[in-house]
Amino acid sequence: MKSLLKFITCGSVDDGKSTLIGHMLYEAKLLFADQERALELDSRLGSRGGKIDYSLLLDGLLAEREQGITIDVAYRYFTTDHRSFIVADTPGHEEYTRNMAVGASFADLAIILVDAKKGVITQTKRHTRICALMGIKHLVLAVNKMDLVGFDPKVFDAIKQEFLQLTAEFHFESIQVIPVSATEGDNITKKSPNTPWYEGLALLPYLENVDVHQNDNAKQFMMPIQRVCRPDHTFRGFQGQVEAGRIAVGEELTTLPSHEKAKVKRILVGDQDRDYAYAGQPVTIQLDREVDVSRGCVFTKDAQLQEASNFSATILWMDDSVLTPGKNYLVKVGTKILPGTVTSITHKIEINTGKTVPTDHIVKNELATCEFSLSDNIVIDSFDENKSIGGFILIDRVTNMTSACGVIEQILQSSDTAAQLDSEITRDVRAQQKGQNPLTLWFTGAGSDHATLAKEVEKRLVSTGHHTMLLGNGQGESLQRVAEVAKLMNDAGLIALVSNDSSSGSDQAIARDIIGNEFIEVSVKASFAGSASANNAAGNSEIEIDLSKNSINEAANYVVKRIIKYLINESSRGQFLNF
Repeated sequence: MKSLLKFITCGSVDDGKSTLIGHMLYEAKLLFADQERALELDSRLGSRGGKIDYSLLLDGLLAEREQGITIDVAYRYFTTDHRSFIVADTPGHEEYTRNMAVGASFADLAIILVDAKKGVITQTKRHTRICALMGIKHLVLAVNKMDLVGFDPKVFDAIKQEFLQLTAEFHFESIQVIPVSATEGDNITKKSPNTPWYEGLALLPYLENVDVHQNDNAKQFMMPIQRVCRPDHTFRGFQGQVEAGRIAVGEELTTLPSHEKAKVKRILVGDQDRDYAYAGQPVTIQLDREVDVSRGCVFTKDAQLQEASNFSATILWMDDSVLTPGKNYLVKVGTKILPGTVTSITHKIEINTGKTVPTDHIVKNELATCEFSLSDNIVIDSFDENKSIGGFILIDRVTNMTSACGVIEQILQSSDTAAQLDSEITRDVRAQQKGQNPLTLWFTGAGSDHATLAKEVEKRLVSTGHHTMLLGNGQGESLQRVAEVAKLMNDAGLIALVSNDSSSGSDQAIARDIIGNEFIEVSVKASFAGSASANNAAGNSEIEIDLSKNSINEAANYVVKRIIKYLINESSRGQFLNF
């Protein structure tokens, strides 16, 4: 059986995506006689003066032919002696970015085209980021229209180096850069004599040989339920696609979220019985007993899959309306759909540089990191670990249109949910059990070594029998979220030590309001000259440390000395001195 490669073509308007694929199909003799004849006839009225217009093979809409652009995603299936292919020719215009993202969501590999005369442009960067967002691990950069720059290797090398620099921040497994001419056929199906300096394969031979398939069978079995099949009272089967691992008749599996266990009685692929099923197969599974399973549930042999209702994610916003925190949508993760809310927008991602920019709203075609809260727990995972339950879409509840697609980066815990689950065991009970008063030490100071100081203070507290947790506002984590987690630690009777880069007084005020009376700010001045102005203004912090005058060990001993009375007796709160 031939292997299958699913790939997309993307790039800016008029970069030659449709022409490239059309020329590939034509030269490789992959068209029926009537298709080839129709192409030749249609080309007489085209824009190439009677020469064959290969783009007409994929641009089928009247509006596409009139404007000379791709609007919708055009899918083509073809096969060669070595491999089978499904290609999605996606639009290049920024207005149709959502269509490009749809095509990218199914693909194993992306061919990104650039015009040799223009090089890497903003749309190239946007499409590269979207490919990375959608989990594509293999790229081909086709530097098109090389005939218009005289097949100059210097032009090719400059574009290649710029693109490789652009992709350095991503984790692509393979990147191949090929010089081509989509209209003339150079390096499409065979090596071109016009590029003797290019040592790699032509495009089609490369696609026939590139290895893109991960060994999903090596992972634990996992299958989201798409449909419950019950044709009569004698049969109840659960249908879906095996997303990872393999399952055999007689093996025990767990149903989530009910956590019931049952053994596999029967496996059907189509209408044929099988002894086992593996990743990529659509199957029907019959169990040996009745279980509580419906659409959106998950079969697994891995008890480590998480259930949560809060997560942070990177999204591509595709709606004409503006996204602001507090908006409600339907969230589809795997085969499950639940109401959900965008609770916060952490930042948006600048397309050209990849830098994060704080914002309170995002507009169409922008990438952003947001936090979400669902109406109930759902089986989810990070996208890097599990694409099928780590990717999602937002659906407008009024128009039923897809507003955004996204990937889950991190599962978050809800302090509200945790408090509701445990109302009998109070904070005082937990604190008494640990023999300490809960406390949050909030270490601040831009440019200072506050993280090292926090670690040293924790070591001393642990060595004297105290129970601690070290936290930090890492990349993608909002200050508010860290404060909420610290408060959770205090509720558990723990001493939370937070290393925080922000030197803003307003930021500390937000954290202080969330945590309450257990909040103690340790303002740290940097140990090198010239950074004092970057640190927190004096007067608001309970403890101030100057590392230009004292070592880390001296400072850590002093902090512990200042807080030890409070840890034993809450009435000592507020008795702090500057150091």
